[in-house]
Amino acid sequence: MAFEDINVGLPAPKPLRLAGAALFLDLDGTLAPIASRPQDVRPEPRRTRLIERLSAALDGRLAVVSGRTLADLDRILEGRVTAVAAVHGLVRREPDGVTSEVAPHPGLVDAAARLRDFAIRDSGLIVEEKGLSVALHYRLARAQGGAARSLADEIAAATGLVVQHGDMVEELRTPGPTKGDSVRAFMSQPPFKGATPLFVGDDATDEHGFEAARQAGGVGVLVGPPRDSAARYRLAGVDAVLDWLEAAL
Repeated sequence: MAFEDINVGLPAPKPLRLAGAALFLDLDGTLAPIASRPQDVRPEPRRTRLIERLSAALDGRLAVVSGRTLADLDRILEGRVTAVAAVHGLVRREPDGVTSEVAPHPGLVDAAARLRDFAIRDSGLIVEEKGLSVALHYRLARAQGGAARSLADEIAAATGLVVQHGDMVEELRTPGPTKGDSVRAFMSQPPFKGATPLFVGDDATDEHGFEAARQAGGVGVLVGPPRDSAARYRLAGVDAVLDWLEAAL
């Protein structure tokens, strides 16, 4: 993905001012360190307290926008966040608690079977089925990365599923709303409407969120190593994100 006004040497964001702001936060690699196995990410007291305090200070203008399932996000965040976009935007729980989701693509059944067959070759390969998508994690089997990417592209071409190349993961998802679409949907309604959005995320899938925030007069904050991005600012990692957020309270 290329952007016209790229600056890979992004500066750190200015101190966060919560008045008039709306926060959109990714989870893995942003609020929580990336684990070798997705199920290893668990609730953490510092993160839970921070989310509670931020939501209160923002009068509810806080949403988590993640590739994880809604159930997984509620488990990790201990149910502290109402506004959530899960599975990259295919599932959305509104600020009033009403949840909506798209219908699963019929090609997911075949995709999951092919990824499971592929995963047999290495015990470090993990297939994660999310209902509306299926992901192949190879963080514990990095030598399989090239083959995993090729297989995901092949399945996407054959089924019409959307392929997302992530950080040591290949995911095939039902076509539909993105993280950016979720930001736009939240921003169209209270309590987000009229606020300035800030989207904080680390992965390529977060670029849609950065762009949506920019279009609404806000900014994106990239987390992790420098790379081409639509974000305007960058923080080095999860600890830097938590420190930056806590300093606003």
